[in-house]
Amino acid sequence: MRETAFPGDLPRILLDWYDIHAREMPWRTGPADREAGVLPDPYRVWLSEIMLQQTTVVTVRDYFARFVARWPTVADLAAAEDAEVMGEWAGLGYYARARNLLKCARAVVERHGGNFPADHDSLLALPGIGPYTAAAVSSIAFDLQRTVLDGNVERVMARLHDIHTPLPAAKPELMARAKELTPAHRPGDYAQAVMDLGATICTPRSPACGICPWRDPCAARAEGTAPLLPKKTPKKPKPVRHGTVYLAQRTDGAWLLETRPEKGLLGGMLGWPGSDWLDVSEDRPAGIPPVTADWQVAAGEVRHTFTHFHLVLAIRIARVGMDAEPARGQFVSRSEFRPSDLPTVMRKAFDLSQAALTAGL
Repeated sequence: MRETAFPGDLPRILLDWYDIHAREMPWRTGPADREAGVLPDPYRVWLSEIMLQQTTVVTVRDYFARFVARWPTVADLAAAEDAEVMGEWAGLGYYARARNLLKCARAVVERHGGNFPADHDSLLALPGIGPYTAAAVSSIAFDLQRTVLDGNVERVMARLHDIHTPLPAAKPELMARAKELTPAHRPGDYAQAVMDLGATICTPRSPACGICPWRDPCAARAEGTAPLLPKKTPKKPKPVRHGTVYLAQRTDGAWLLETRPEKGLLGGMLGWPGSDWLDVSEDRPAGIPPVTADWQVAAGEVRHTFTHFHLVLAIRIARVGMDAEPARGQFVSRSEFRPSDLPTVMRKAFDLSQAALTAGL
């Protein structure tokens, strides 16, 4: 690692760049407004940070707009029905975030009268808020001197200091380096500035070093190692799990659905009844059909990747009469069923089933 001297005005240089190049976000307050003392709504900052975890800004924008239109305050969200929130979250992935979203909103109402606390430790005590989110809300929403360290900031710090220790082992050093630069003046703007720098200039591939405001002090640029950083410990190959889902449509158009258990993957989400998901390559698990019917195997299969494994699902389809009595789940009428309420993997199964049903299965 090559050491280099950093001028004391490095944060100011970045803030000057941010004042011109700040990305416009629906949950942000612009630099000029913040300088005038207008801070963003902590609810909107918190909501955006939860949504942005492992999800791109492009994807989050529409979800964020729908959420704040439907639930404009944390109290509104806290009072919402679980199923409505889970349905609105469908497709955004990492569904434990949605469950924690509701728990946190209700805790803010119950413990803090519907106002997010500015205190870092109080934020950490709320469900679903970890060190990064607490620091982000503290700095961005309340302009407190807290250091944020997301993937973008890790990359900027690794390159700025030419740190070759692979992630995740490098996190403590990267945090220490980021903390050194976090200023007392405009810490909220600085937090967003360093994240914007990583997202738009110091990108994972082909960083635009020539237009970077920290070009001169960047040790990795000087050493020619910037594109190689940060280094990461190789991940183990993901296992492949297999299972079966059952899609039953009643003669009146109603679909047989179930709400998945609160705990576990896709917890609390709507889905098709099916088997367990097992690590097998032969004898694909079929489970017990949720209702007696003439089940047909649909052409094709669902393939989906979760954080820790790949999933392959066989699809079985049936049409059933009005007298069908399911052992699992309940029928949802055609008028109340919205495919968009399904998590992505279940929506894939629904989409594949349509061709089979059209063909007369």
